[in-house]
Amino acid sequence: MLLEARNISKTFPGRQRATPVHAVKDVSLHARPGEFVAIVGESGSGKSTVARMLLDLIPVTSGTVELDGIRIASMNRRERWAYRRSVQAVLQDPAGSLNPRKRVQQALGEVIRFHGLASRPSDVRALAVEALHQVGLSPAEPLLDRFPHELSGGQRQRVLIARALVLNPSIIVADEAVSALDASVKAGVLRVMADLKDSLGVGYVFITHDLAIVEKVADRVYVMRAGEVVEEGTTEAVFANPAHEYTRTLLAATPVLPPLK
Repeated sequence: MLLEARNISKTFPGRQRATPVHAVKDVSLHARPGEFVAIVGESGSGKSTVARMLLDLIPVTSGTVELDGIRIASMNRRERWAYRRSVQAVLQDPAGSLNPRKRVQQALGEVIRFHGLASRPSDVRALAVEALHQVGLSPAEPLLDRFPHELSGGQRQRVLIARALVLNPSIIVADEAVSALDASVKAGVLRVMADLKDSLGVGYVFITHDLAIVEKVADRVYVMRAGEVVEEGTTEAVFANPAHEYTRTLLAATPVLPPLK
């Protein structure tokens, strides 16, 4: 399976006849299952807009997003349904992404039932427990009856990853998924994501401004500035010999992190 963006651009109309905003300009990238792809850049570089186009949350202005050569824009309802199961999202704010009035079991169970994975309560609960175990939340049973505010930030983020995993996606688009977490919790969540890549073959498009994280987990990296990709390549190559001055500036300001545990 290949998720590919081909020369995608996004222009937002300006308010009250203001100049339109060209948020993304002619960006191309690709990701496969079992591959950790990072998109990095400072705030306002357009990386989150790319994520939203990959997730089919907003349409492209020009260019195409394709899965195995089939354009999203030309997919029928059944194909789009399958696309949204194959390409899942984990977003930045775990507290805001979970309904505060619903327990963890409800948050996972709604997805399981909606997509027809199970209907009997015992089967739904079993799938929810399995997903929580996969993200390192053990024992899982006590967590199912908790509300989001009763979980730590790291636990909430793992619940979001579990909610994506129940659909057995090929690729997860993670937009600043660990930026709100402190250093030790962040390392744990990243370790879970890396383990899932190895054990389940999940691929990631990981949106971040933190190059220290990218160096630890990513296989390939795209560097964005002002809506454009200014450099791309394997993580090893980009970090060892950056070709663009902007990349060199970012790397010079990047702290060195200890190995993930």
